[in-house]
Amino acid sequence: CGSRKYKTKDPFVQLLQGSLQTFLNAFTYPDRTCYVVASQNTKDFYNLINVYSDAVFHPRATSDPMVHAQEGWHLELEDVAEPLTYKGVVYNEMKGVYSSPDSLLQREAQQSIFPDNTYGVDSGGDPNEIPNLSFEQFADFHKKFYHPANSRIFFAGDDDVARRLEIMDEYLSDFGESPESKPASTIQWQAKNFDAPKKIRNPYPAGADQPETHMIMVNWLVNDKPMTALEEITISILDHLLMGTSSSILRKTLMESGLGDAITGGGLMSELMQGTFSVGLKGVKPENVEKVEELVMETLTKVVDEGFTEDAIAASMNTIEFDMREFNTGSFPKGLSLMLGSMREWVYDRSPTDALKFEGPLSELKETIATSGSKVFQDMINDLLLKNTHRSTIEMYPSKTLEEEQLKNEKDRLASIKASMSEEELQSIIDTTKELKKLQAAEDAPEARATIPSLELSDLKREVTEYPIDVTENEADTGITVVRHELGSTSGIAYAKLAVDVSGLSLDDVALLPLFTRMMLETGAGEYDSVALSRRIGMHTGGVSASVMISGVNAEGEDEGVVTSGEYLISKLTITGKATSDKVDELLSIFDLILRDANLDAKAKIIEILRQSKSQKESSIQGSGHATANARIRSRYSPIGYIGEKMNGISSLDTVKALLDQAENDFPSLLARLENIRNTILEKSTCRDGMILDLTGDKNVFETIQPSVEKFLLQLPGDSKGDKLQNFYTEVHPWVKQAKEEMTDNAPIVDEGFVVPTQVSYVGKGGRLYEEGEAVSGSTAVVSRFLGTGYMWDNVRVIGGAYGGFAQFEPRGGVMSFLSYRDPNLAGTIDVYDGAADALLASAKDMENDPEALTTAIIGAIADMDGALSPDQKGSTAFSRWLSRESPEQRQKYRDQVLNTKPSDFKEFAERLKALKDPSSAVVSSKAAFEDAARAGKTFNLKEVM
Repeated sequence: CGSRKYKTKDPFVQLLQGSLQTFLNAFTYPDRTCYVVASQNTKDFYNLINVYSDAVFHPRATSDPMVHAQEGWHLELEDVAEPLTYKGVVYNEMKGVYSSPDSLLQREAQQSIFPDNTYGVDSGGDPNEIPNLSFEQFADFHKKFYHPANSRIFFAGDDDVARRLEIMDEYLSDFGESPESKPASTIQWQAKNFDAPKKIRNPYPAGADQPETHMIMVNWLVNDKPMTALEEITISILDHLLMGTSSSILRKTLMESGLGDAITGGGLMSELMQGTFSVGLKGVKPENVEKVEELVMETLTKVVDEGFTEDAIAASMNTIEFDMREFNTGSFPKGLSLMLGSMREWVYDRSPTDALKFEGPLSELKETIATSGSKVFQDMINDLLLKNTHRSTIEMYPSKTLEEEQLKNEKDRLASIKASMSEEELQSIIDTTKELKKLQAAEDAPEARATIPSLELSDLKREVTEYPIDVTENEADTGITVVRHELGSTSGIAYAKLAVDVSGLSLDDVALLPLFTRMMLETGAGEYDSVALSRRIGMHTGGVSASVMISGVNAEGEDEGVVTSGEYLISKLTITGKATSDKVDELLSIFDLILRDANLDAKAKIIEILRQSKSQKESSIQGSGHATANARIRSRYSPIGYIGEKMNGISSLDTVKALLDQAENDFPSLLARLENIRNTILEKSTCRDGMILDLTGDKNVFETIQPSVEKFLLQLPGDSKGDKLQNFYTEVHPWVKQAKEEMTDNAPIVDEGFVVPTQVSYVGKGGRLYEEGEAVSGSTAVVSRFLGTGYMWDNVRVIGGAYGGFAQFEPRGGVMSFLSYRDPNLAGTIDVYDGAADALLASAKDMENDPEALTTAIIGAIADMDGALSPDQKGSTAFSRWLSRESPEQRQKYRDQVLNTKPSDFKEFAERLKALKDPSSAVVSSKAAFEDAARAGKTFNLKEVM
């Protein structure tokens, strides 16, 4: 929110708008805050470092109470006759957190285990306590603790070290010593001082029709003194043995018990000075509450008595070692991963590099296992868990009145505050509210914007980055297409993906595919039961997964870069895995095994999976309602959007409930459907024509694995001389006809509201911005991003108080959507969306005289296109491009359009937005919020979700 050198209201947003950053954020832990930036452009990187350093050490937030009011909390009142309200970005964020039963459970667990040190305090803030934080307390806290004497500064990259030091010296030299800062922030060790384990019961908010189930979690304080490197790697392996996979003994025993619907507690948490171990179940019936803790303790006792088998230990050891050696961080910058790892030690005044070294302790652990087998793990369970009385059991029970009680308590508290105020005090709040809104709505002055360092268009790469691809159809007369991506180096690792066509299924059975793909890995296959299969995967590979891919494609003969009908698509079941090149024979053998011979006749496991899926979907709707709303909106405008939502959106919750009922009461019919899925996708005469093997590796990897690839292609099911499937690039996909028929009834273009227990809203609205066949310029990426980081940020987050606001345009479908996250408003947010077109028209006019603003918007859009990719992501990107039949020429054309965006493109986008076709809304919120919205003239077709 501004700093000494950088005078705009929010330099952070300016950086998001016009930087090539590959990461820009801050992480808040219970005992530290990490301010992290990354960029592949050195000039941009130093710009980020400067702005962040000034913001950390010299923020406006400590001198301007209005920042505390906006970002933290404030009392709001516009008319003396209206009720007082609380507003503030963090206040509303934490109301959202406290609406989540899972978050409430984790909070109670941490507070119970750490009664005596800072870890027992909610670092995000309790909504009931946040209004007690004064601006003076906030500023004093920053002055004391956010001092260079209390900081750790980390750089990674190939830039000049001397230049780094010069930049940091500019900020650090402003400060003298601060004797209080470091001692006062030293974390005190929480002693293991419970004479006996504790039991704590608290309510969580439940919906009117929600089952009366409980959540139970058992928690331990693992250590009250520093662990050695050997102990740390040992407990990491132990955690994987107990909890790492669906076949790990503690996770498996709990899930197979039938005592609950889903696991809660992730096992070991070791990011802080002291570790914890937590495990339990949610969806527990009241009569089974005591049994959960008993089963946890019985299972751990059994492990101590019997130990782990050699193959279980080998599988977990290989899995963890593979991950450490590969160090695949995906699109997250590796340098930042190194930083986060080093902080686990450094922030506690231990060596910053010790946490990154694993060769020594790993070798020592291997020697110990070779000598005494499982004993090291059995002893650790006994010492750190079974004999450890510093344990708590948290029970969360449902309350169907809690949400209403919380709303009433807040209203009563505010009414009491208002009643205690004089006319002058009330007028002061009204005046402050007006002043804050005026400041929030005000544009940054040109001279303030000029303080933000920026790039020029000349700093940008004009060419699209292309990745290697070589396609061989009917390789070795097997009827199977093989796609290869040869990279410079993949560190001896091969990445493989087998894609199998599923278009022969009925649309009704498509909804079963998420269940089917989980069964491929969780119910055993062939001679392997679920445990043996999991261990085989762990011992020989870096992991195997199965999923469904539905992707729109460019139809042959049609122009590229236009809105498609959503009727031409590729539908594949994909099996993905990775292994060192000497283990690829095992990896591909596993692919073949789970494709052909996964155990589908597993009633108990299917019921377990479906219960878990139901629980996960309910949690997702409640905690990530913006994604739910977006999928629901897009389902109304194209067959591919409808199919995707049917499989994974809010409507899939009803599907899972129906499948669970079928599994429990008519399993033979469900089994027949699952067997039909496998028989259909492996139909002998056509399946090979729909198979694609996608491989990513380096030259040496490809030379090593070729014999394994040839063997695999020959052994896959199907006839190499079989029939051809339809051409999906010239013919409409077979699911489309039924999808279009269903859309009328199941996805009508109406305003829908989904009612869940929550203190915040997730508000979505969208519609058709472009019609089928219309050309979509790359400039739309610039404009939609500008809306999201500008207008939406200012009006939904800054002024409205929501934690997030988004503007998303999908060029293939031509659909525009606006979304909010953890939003205190509902009707007002829709008004903001409806005002976007006029605001964009004004911005388009301003840009004619402000080329720097246009440049900033273009740079931000290019940053979204140029993220850092890991080797497997490069191969996956090239594969997806090829599969959709997107040409390199079209990619370059699109990039050129982004780089050549003009103010007139903003105007055209705004005019289209003003004439948005078939607009509709989807909102996830509480019953009370929908009632308030109705009074404001915004009505919805309501559905109780939970």
